[in-house]
Formats: sequence, structure tokens, C-alpha cells
Amino acid sequence: MVCVLLLFPLLTWAQTKVNASEIIEKMNRGEAVSYKNAEIVGNLDMTKLQNMKRKSGKQDTEAYISTVTAPVTFVNCTFRGDVLAYYSPDNGASGMFNNTNRVYNTHFEKDVLFENCMFAQKSAFKYAGFKGKASFQGSRFTEEALFKYTDFSKDVNFSNVRFEEAANFKYVDFPDKVSFAGATFAEEANFKYTKFLEGADFQEARFDGTANFKYAKISDSFNLRGTDFRGGDDFKYTRLNDKSVSLSGLQSRYK
Repeated sequence: MVCVLLLFPLLTWAQTKVNASEIIEKMNRGEAVSYKNAEIVGNLDMTKLQNMKRKSGKQDTEAYISTVTAPVTFVNCTFRGDVLAYYSPDNGASGMFNNTNRVYNTHFEKDVLFENCMFAQKSAFKYAGFKGKASFQGSRFTEEALFKYTDFSKDVNFSNVRFEEAANFKYVDFPDKVSFAGATFAEEANFKYTKFLEGADFQEARFDGTANFKYAKISDSFNLRGTDFRGGDDFKYTRLNDKSVSLSGLQSRYK
């Protein structure tokens, strides 16, 4: 065990430093992004790519969409700056709409992998669109993980992720089965109004803060085997196959 702890700093120092601007340049050229054991320096702001287009929307909102056209892969990487697929200069990354508001979002056309990565600063994927698979397996979010209204189209993997602050998945529709197996939620896990259309795996997950599933809609395959609810929980108005269900009712299915 001591040897492993002594080795860990060496592994950290072994990461190659990469400027976030270099990654944005690759995205602008339509090239695949693939990094392993890298330390990303600077803000990775993917909301203002060269192909950014204005999207018609509400009269009081100016919405702009940037599109990442090639696959994105980060394995064992550390992001020292912000990682943004959503940005609103009028309100910040997690602000609400005012009378006038500019919103910048990112859509990903191919698979996106952030596996065993650390997000040391802000991360925002609110309203982002993922047309391919999305995996954040084994990663760590040190600030709020903002996935409110995120549009996922295929498989989603958040297994063994550590959320050190709030994990916000409010209003997300998961079209395929999603995994949060082994995940740790240190603060509130917000799944209010979330739809798990093909089920979810929370096996061995740990909720130290409030597990908020109020108004969530779930299907038959909702695995809570070994899930540890240490904080409060809210399953008020939660629906299983369009029928009311409680946390104890869900847990009893896996005893």
C-alpha cells in the first residue's frame, strides 16, 4: 500500500501538459481529439468554435450552437481550468434566464469519453447534446457537475464517478440505460424530473447528500442493489412504469 501511495505523485507528474487552445484548434479543424495521461492547462471552452451558428429560439434568448464533429477521448487527464459545453455570459454557467440572455452550447456528433479524469474547476454540460456514446467513468468532479437539460442519445456511463459537490441531472431524459454504479455523491444528487426510459444502474452507489428523485420517471430496470443512502432522500411523486413508488418499494425489488 505504501508503495502505491509513493508512486501516485510520480504518476501525476508524468502527465504531459497540453494547452486547452491546442485542443480547440483540433476541434475547429474537425480532427479527432485523443489524449491520455495529460494535464490540460487553461479553460477548455467548446462553446465558441468556428462553426458556431445562431439557433432560433425564444424571443428573449440569443442561442448559439457549436458542433464538435469528431470523436473526443480523454483518459486519465486532469483539467486545471473550466470545461465548458455551456456558457451564458449574462448569468454564468448555472444561471437562470433573464429578460435578455445569450446562451452558448456545444453539440457532440460522435462518441465522447472523459474516463478517469479529474475536473479541478468548473464543468458545465447544461443543454449540451451528445449524439454518440458518452462516458465519464471513473472521473472526479471537484465542483458542481452541471448536466441539467443535457440531451443524451445513446449509452451513458457515470460509473465510479465521484461528485464532490452537487450533481445536477435535473430534467435529463436518458433514452438508453445509464450507469451510476459505484458512484459517490458527496452533496445533493438532483434527478428531479429526470426520465430513465430504459432503466438505470445505481448498484453500490453512495449518497452522502440528498438523493432527489422527486417527479422522476423510471422503468423496470432500476438497480439499487447495495446502494447506500446516507443523506436525505426525496422520492415524492416518483413513478415506476407510470405507478407511484417509494424508495423502500424500489429497494425491496433487489433484496
